Amino acid sequence: MIRRALLSVYDKTGLEEFARGLAGLDVELVASGGTAAFLEKVGIGATPVEDVTEVPELLGGRVKTLHPRIHAAILARRDRADDRASLDEHEIEPFDLVCVNLYPFQGVVSRKAVREEDAVEMIDIGGPAMLRAAAKNFAHVAPVCRPERYREILVELRARGELSLDTRRRLAGETFAMTAAYEAAIAGWFSEPEAFPDSFLPVFTRELDLSYGENPHQRAAYYAEVGARRHLLSRVEQLHGRELSFNNLNDLSAARLLAREFELPACVIVKHANPCGVAVSGSIEQAYDRALAADPVSAYGGVVVLNRPVSEALGERLAEQFVEVLFAPGYDDAALARLREKPGVRILEERERRLSNPGERDYRRVLGGLLVQERDSDVDDRQGMEVVCGSPSEMAWGDLLFAWRVCKHVTSNAIVLARDLQTIGIGAGQMSRVDAVRIALEKAREHEHSTAGAVLASDAFFPFADGPQLALGAGATAVIQPGGSKRDAEVIEAVERAGATMVFTGRRHFRH
Repeated sequence: MIRRALLSVYDKTGLEEFARGLAGLDVELVASGGTAAFLEKVGIGATPVEDVTEVPELLGGRVKTLHPRIHAAILARRDRADDRASLDEHEIEPFDLVCVNLYPFQGVVSRKAVREEDAVEMIDIGGPAMLRAAAKNFAHVAPVCRPERYREILVELRARGELSLDTRRRLAGETFAMTAAYEAAIAGWFSEPEAFPDSFLPVFTRELDLSYGENPHQRAAYYAEVGARRHLLSRVEQLHGRELSFNNLNDLSAARLLAREFELPACVIVKHANPCGVAVSGSIEQAYDRALAADPVSAYGGVVVLNRPVSEALGERLAEQFVEVLFAPGYDDAALARLREKPGVRILEERERRLSNPGERDYRRVLGGLLVQERDSDVDDRQGMEVVCGSPSEMAWGDLLFAWRVCKHVTSNAIVLARDLQTIGIGAGQMSRVDAVRIALEKAREHEHSTAGAVLASDAFFPFADGPQLALGAGATAVIQPGGSKRDAEVIEAVERAGATMVFTGRRHFRH
């Protein structure tokens, strides 16, 4: 039974309705500081905490609930005679419900130019202490840490006259998860100067339940990282289609990260987390047509990301193709109407293109552990690159940089063939680099792309000249690669002998 409740909240959302509902069920309300003032203002009676502790707030409000008369009332086990005797001896009435939410530490420190003293003042002490005490004693006390729970708690109380043990256990688990995330955010803020602190505590909150994982027998959900300025689905609205799946989101992430490499109208088509068609052009319609033509077989059922709005004409062409997910910064009304005729396509609208989290880390789950690294997010340009043979024209430079940026987003070993700002062959995920070159060339031939005058990009150095020689023999005229092999001289000689150009970037882009 809920006879007495302690309320101490920073966020007053829903508090009036919740407190009024509790009072209507004859629950005695005790409230701290600002919460008591708020309730008084809306005409709800509550006993101030200082009337219970018989001690006024101290240190400008830093100390108000850290008192035995509060914590004993929360922690007392009602089925223990000695606990009840202690309460009786000190004339302490127990609390049956503790409703607390915390100072918005994460919201404050995420602002620009926040002073350290202002951040420190947002570290809540009394709130987590009360919540953890209530959660520990869930057998007798209901901990409430989220306004989203107010309504369902009132519904259960009105229906049953009490909160079930299952409800209290669930609330306790939610409370410990919330306080753990809160402490992790504080620890992360203190350890920010260290790239890789001794204890690494990333925190994620569930954004979306997924029907299943990579395969139907695997359960799955999508979580967003607490503290990240943007995440995969932030500022994104789904306008049409079935629920997003695990594989949809994995492919969407790969496509969005690649698309942000380009400022000109660009289209990226991804299948199984690898690009199968990428093009940059003077219009988004041309970019889509050329990206699709790069490998129309692989593009079937892929994720399509565009960095310009979808016109009526483009919407008509997209509707002719089987697309799992379509992502763009806007849609013409007629285009949207046409696309909505396709029940399977998931149509997503991007409300803000900026997909950047400075200093973001990449995580890779391994057996019993986590690999953590800085994200490979820099957009490479010509600065710092070295032309080791030949003399690329401005047009060749454009193709070389285009292929290089695409190659960075292909699974290693990665090879990209490109011409006129369009991929014409991609070899992905091969154990042998020369095999990746063969696959890229085969893809180009399969779809009747001329490799004469094409450029080739490799995500890591060529250990032998055989890979470039295959491409040069097929008509490629320029190669871009990191360099750094013991046989660089041999590779340079082979390219130079073919009258072709080669650029060393000095930077590798493995992606596993």
